[in-house]
Amino acid sequence: MTFAYTVTKRMIVGDSVVAYGTYTNGVSDTGGDINTQMDVCDYIKLSDSGSSAVAACAVVNETFPCAGHAVTIVTAANQDGLWYAVGRGVGY
Repeated sequence: MTFAYTVTKRMIVGDSVVAYGTYTNGVSDTGGDINTQMDVCDYIKLSDSGSSAVAACAVVNETFPCAGHAVTIVTAANQDGLWYAVGRGVGY
């Protein structure tokens, strides 16, 4: 299995776009790109899931604000988690 993500919900809050979902990695995968379905991503929070203890926290490999169509994250191998992003624009 390769890196994959889901967009669970996407909504407009005031003049911002909020989206959240999950990401999963294969056994040797260490991250990938999340399409937040917004034009510009101003903030993204990553949370680990599936294990009570993790070797390393997932991080975002971007300078903010960044293009919301491909927010690159780096994780430990086989690490799954949740993401929550705030940004602008309605670009799918």
